Amino acid sequence: MSSVIASARFSVLDRSRTREGHTGPEALRDTVALAREAERLGYHRFWVSEHHGVPGVAGSAPTVLAAAVAGATRTIRVGTGGVMLPNHRPLVVAEQFGVLESLFPGRVDMGLGRSVGFTDGVRRALGRDKGDADDFAAQLDELLGWFLGASPTGVRARPSEGLTVPPFVLAMGEGASVAAAAGLPLVIGDLRDRDRMRRGIDRYRARFRPSRWASEPYVVVSGTVAVAATPERARRLLIPEAWSMAYSRTHGTFPPLPPAERVESLAMTAKERGFYEAGLAGQLAGTEEEVADGLESLLKDTGAQEVLVTTSTHDREALLDSYRRLAAIAGL
Repeated sequence: MSSVIASARFSVLDRSRTREGHTGPEALRDTVALAREAERLGYHRFWVSEHHGVPGVAGSAPTVLAAAVAGATRTIRVGTGGVMLPNHRPLVVAEQFGVLESLFPGRVDMGLGRSVGFTDGVRRALGRDKGDADDFAAQLDELLGWFLGASPTGVRARPSEGLTVPPFVLAMGEGASVAAAAGLPLVIGDLRDRDRMRRGIDRYRARFRPSRWASEPYVVVSGTVAVAATPERARRLLIPEAWSMAYSRTHGTFPPLPPAERVESLAMTAKERGFYEAGLAGQLAGTEEEVADGLESLLKDTGAQEVLVTTSTHDREALLDSYRRLAAIAGL
């Protein structure tokens, strides 16, 4: 095994994607079951995400789901990838993570993002607009202040104050600079646009200022990794998500994941086909040997300390098999 791969951490982000023929509650239970398997396989962390009003995603309350995951596991770190801070008051987020850390001490991560709702309707329902993302740096500073007892309001966040919950910033563009200025670990994707990812990482490292949270830059690269016995089987793992992304780009709504065989029988417009093929391209997918080569190249190229795997597909058994094969590649 490559020494570069052996020295990296490997973690899982599951977005609780709903699947055709299955319900949202099933998707949430699948997430908890996957967390148990990820712990058994030796993955470092297991994170869950936040999406509101999206037909294809059941994970709308990440701190609630993280509590369920932590309660069903014993040793794996558990967190959010992420809580979208512009959607919430920082005090409430601090309280939620304070409760999680109190119940599961030493196991909780606080991954934070700057996105607001997926559509105008969702943003209206949340009482937010796109401009709220511009206040992310100030919101982040306020949130961290609640753990330090630094609020000018005289209010104390309980049970959060005095607790240490490692914060991470999820970013692609502007968020990298925010993470650097705050001295926080950076989670950056996606693998299909390596040049843009590398520019963000370079900007983050160049501007990083040590903080009480991190003394030096820490980079987590995130994206889809699919491993199977043959390249064809690995590619089939990518098909449902690629089609859902293509559909969302052409119809404005993000649907549940279809089976790969149904997608392969569909007639697509030229525009749909373009988005679909783009979704399949550039991912880390293939046999163990092919994926190991890709991971070594990725880690050397980015200098990342950790890989956060975000793979979603319709076939859960194939997904579990992929994570098992990846664990073997990583020597977990």
